[in-house]
Amino acid sequence: PVGTYTPGNLNKYRCASVAMTCGPSLLRSGAMSTELILNHGNGRVRVVYQHAPVWEQGVEPGTCPPQALKLFRTMVSRESLNADAPPTPQSEQLNPPNRGDPILLWGVPPFQWHKKWAGSSWTWGEQTGDRGWNIEELDEADSWHGRPTGDTSDVWAMRLPGGLLLQCPKVITSGRAGLCRLAWLPEDDAPVGSAHDGDMAKLLRVEASVVALEPVIDEEEDVMLGFYPPELGSLRCDVLQKFGELEDVSLLEKLRNSGETSTNYDLESLLPDVDAASKTAAVATATVPAPTTIKTDARANTSSSSSTSNGSGDDDSDGDDDDASSSKGDEPDSGLDAVRNALKL
Repeated sequence: PVGTYTPGNLNKYRCASVAMTCGPSLLRSGAMSTELILNHGNGRVRVVYQHAPVWEQGVEPGTCPPQALKLFRTMVSRESLNADAPPTPQSEQLNPPNRGDPILLWGVPPFQWHKKWAGSSWTWGEQTGDRGWNIEELDEADSWHGRPTGDTSDVWAMRLPGGLLLQCPKVITSGRAGLCRLAWLPEDDAPVGSAHDGDMAKLLRVEASVVALEPVIDEEEDVMLGFYPPELGSLRCDVLQKFGELEDVSLLEKLRNSGETSTNYDLESLLPDVDAASKTAAVATATVPAPTTIKTDARANTSSSSSTSNGSGDDDSDGDDDDASSSKGDEPDSGLDAVRNALKL
């Protein structure tokens, strides 16, 4: 047999709600493999991240234990039951999946990820065990699916057709857990007027914490004997459903809520009803600040403003007030002031 599994002992496999993880496991090549799986309806998505041993620049490989594990391969598999052939965009358009089954290769606009999501969460930890949670609304800090490039510069990320988002660490080092993530949008909102009208979009997420390169130390000799096998530190699976649109996400909404403007319309809708070319030119004129003049000689500017204001040729008049008014008129308008003025037309 390939293996023997009993309840509570699935070897390197662990399940959490609609998610399953296999690994992290060591391959014969010395690489580490971590597999994440999400299931929805009659389909599922499998992603395998593989990290290989690496050494610092200038260190000959093999002369010392590996200093890190670097991502070198990612494999993605889309699978469907009761299918005569692998799914394609053309086959899904000709025969759309039933409601409750995933659309494996549909095009997902980036805005589809930024919604109000609610649902349930299943978590597992070495100390805490299995736990279930209800999520009334996913907060911004926990919405990592809306940050496609990850939270740090060490994250490798990619978005793929079918509503897939992949994230994992580029490099895994000792003493620091690496987060391998997979997010999936299997379904969009049901069409208006259909039998399932009102059924909102779905979002599935799985996150696995991986710990590797933990040294085995001989305390008596104070030497490193090797590494402990890589372990799964924690596992989390979220099953979420859309329940509304996000608010206060655009610049105009933030300006309105901060009291900068009281209008609910964008800049173009506030302009006079003219042709498109004139409206575009007006928008560009309203949003670009006017060029300004920087004073380089206070004495020259004072005499110039005095002679300009005294058109009768009276050189004995006091030019302090005129200089102040000239200085006030030369103050530059910022780009934000131009936008404010345009919005208040």
